[in-house]
Amino acid sequence: MKAEIQIKSTINFYSGRKVSLIFSGLLLLIIILLILDIFFGSVNIKAAEVIKALFAKSDNSFEIIILKFRLPKAITALTVGVALSLSGLQMQTVFRNPMAGPYVLGISSGASLGVAFVILGFSSNITPFSINGLGNWILVSASWVGAGAVMFLIMIISSRIKDIMTILILGIMLSSGISAIVTIMQYFSNETMLKSYVIWTMGSLGNLTAGQLNVLMISVSVGVILSLFSSKMLNALLLGENYAGSIGLNVRLARILIFACTSILAGSVTAFCGPIGFIGIAVPHITRILFKTSDHKVLIPGTILAGGVVMLISDIISQLPGSESVLPINAVTSLIGIPVVIWVILRNRKYSGLF
Repeated sequence: MKAEIQIKSTINFYSGRKVSLIFSGLLLLIIILLILDIFFGSVNIKAAEVIKALFAKSDNSFEIIILKFRLPKAITALTVGVALSLSGLQMQTVFRNPMAGPYVLGISSGASLGVAFVILGFSSNITPFSINGLGNWILVSASWVGAGAVMFLIMIISSRIKDIMTILILGIMLSSGISAIVTIMQYFSNETMLKSYVIWTMGSLGNLTAGQLNVLMISVSVGVILSLFSSKMLNALLLGENYAGSIGLNVRLARILIFACTSILAGSVTAFCGPIGFIGIAVPHITRILFKTSDHKVLIPGTILAGGVVMLISDIISQLPGSESVLPINAVTSLIGIPVVIWVILRNRKYSGLF
């Protein structure tokens, strides 16, 4: 008996040590990528000039590029990666669907509809990048409402239909229906608004004002805190709502909390950066592969770090270092996320025990 206890404690020790090493590695990788994201860009700037702009005052154009564009963009990339990855993890657990994600199931489309009502429905002089002050909160609140409404519809559907692929198809159809509504709104908008909205839908990390970045970081911070508090709920829901209810979990309250959290995370990103695809669905699976666990006490912080890593890599690639061209961030995240999605579909049986 003592030998068995000793063996178990040894296994737990090495398992915990492995998890700590992975966390440390991801954190170190984030720091390295954050630095690289600031150093790389369409304009070649010497390392000495970058360091000077960051730590010493210098009245030149390099300081403006570093402090007003590259640094905020890198912080935005990190924030977006955290938000979309966490929302995807929560959706996959609640819906018990390995293919769930804010982009795939239409949550981002719902958030886009909320933004479209604010941008296209009220004034021809408003663009997503010209809103300031209270308008930022109006924009992000509309995005939350749109994302939450779609999540509620998907939840109703999933309560009646248990087939994963059917829910996925219905989510895609719902997304298409929302896109049709937005298209009609675009049809009746003027040329200036149409152009600004189309650019917004491509996804961008570099067009946020200081006020918008502050709102985004505050909103995502609230979502992250709610996610950390919901880890026990997610672990219970992982085994089904009947089991969760049998151990005393208030399933309805848990749903409301997780829905609110997911809507805040996905809606905030969509409001200011546009719909960015495949990060929410791919990163949770990458995290599960890294940590080899379904425990959300490990997965949530792991997903936070992995999401930041993947999004920073995507941002660096989109800059095409050494070139003056910049790729739409949505194109890069799709190229990174689609292979993971295909792999999950092909290995769906292997992951069926997690959902």
